[in-house]
Amino acid sequence: MNDEFNILIVDDEEGHLRLIEKNLRRAGINNRILFFKDGRAILDFLFGTVKSGDEKSGKNKSYLLLLDIRMPCMSGEEVLIKIKADPELRKIPVIIISTMNDPEEVERCHLLGCNNYIPKPASYDDFEKALEYLGLFLSIIKVPTIR
Repeated sequence: MNDEFNILIVDDEEGHLRLIEKNLRRAGINNRILFFKDGRAILDFLFGTVKSGDEKSGKNKSYLLLLDIRMPCMSGEEVLIKIKADPELRKIPVIIISTMNDPEEVERCHLLGCNNYIPKPASYDDFEKALEYLGLFLSIIKVPTIR
């Protein structure tokens, strides 16, 4: 199990945050999970201006970002652009998890630098199954360290 990296989940819907966490845990993912309600909050954390709980972003840490696209204040696309423009933060793997399943949106996110795009299925059971597969994927990947 690769529990050396922190999982950052950004979604403005509390229910989705908890559902993602519950199903990642069910899939055996024991990594530390930090939650953010919008794009501004995750950027403040990653650029080091605020803490999340007792965790402060910083050097020599590894992160994987699960990012919703449609959020108030700042969209996931805007977050993606800012992260991928930074020489260090661009190494963070970004997986988009969104209700949007438009092929043009998927392509745009990949062009902006996302690593994977997972559409949120409409049914609860299908969403759980997708998150189970995501958990299996996360259990075998290696994530770079931010210096």
